[in-house]
Amino acid sequence: MNTLVCLAAILFLLMIMIGGRKGARSFTALFLNFVILFLAILFMADPNLNPILLTLAASAIISCVNLFFINEVNQKTAAAFISTMITLAMLYFLIVILTDKFMIQGFGEEEVEELSMFSLFIGIDFVKIGASVIIMSTIGAITDIAISITSPMHEIVKHHPNIKRKELFTSGLSIGRDILGTNTNTLFFAFFGSYLGLLIWFKDLSYSIGDIVNSKVFSAEIITIMCAGIGVAIVIPITSWIAAAFYIKKNDTRRIEE
Repeated sequence: MNTLVCLAAILFLLMIMIGGRKGARSFTALFLNFVILFLAILFMADPNLNPILLTLAASAIISCVNLFFINEVNQKTAAAFISTMITLAMLYFLIVILTDKFMIQGFGEEEVEELSMFSLFIGIDFVKIGASVIIMSTIGAITDIAISITSPMHEIVKHHPNIKRKELFTSGLSIGRDILGTNTNTLFFAFFGSYLGLLIWFKDLSYSIGDIVNSKVFSAEIITIMCAGIGVAIVIPITSWIAAAFYIKKNDTRRIEE
């Protein structure tokens, strides 16, 4: 416990020193997001509630916290939020279909021994729970990409007020291409970093490559990475188009008034 407090204090001091007020809001947002996730998990235990709808609502609230609470309400965050919601809506259907068709819900055979003492008849649809996990895993990456595009596009308009919408849209795509590769690799290495122990366990169990690839635990995480990568790719043109429409419309109005 003391170690956690010390690490939290170090993180808080560094965020304050580097980020100032925005750093303090970012630190507070960490706890707000934790509370939102915790409440969503508690409500998911109710069989009468739809876990996917709860997850979508929680994702929308988390996006509001990460965008509007940290960066305040402005055109950059508004464009990023709209882009995030549109991308999430598009991914929703893909994620639900993949979860159902690939049967990645529930637990793998490696986890049977640990779960043998518990009852699995808890009245919860694990297909929806599996879809909820993937949706929640993608929201952070999508929100990060969206604000990473709208912010530099806003600076472009600020320094080049006469830029055309098509040129601004092309600039947004160019920014997104630079971010796409690094974010996709971040998702990939985050998986292998967090599941390194699982991969070592597979080796001790003498699993072949085919056994590993077909393992429910492994395939579920790979599909999560793929869905997050698809979301990252989709949000780039969506954000670029919405931000260009937002900024150029405002710019034209300002010039007319002048």
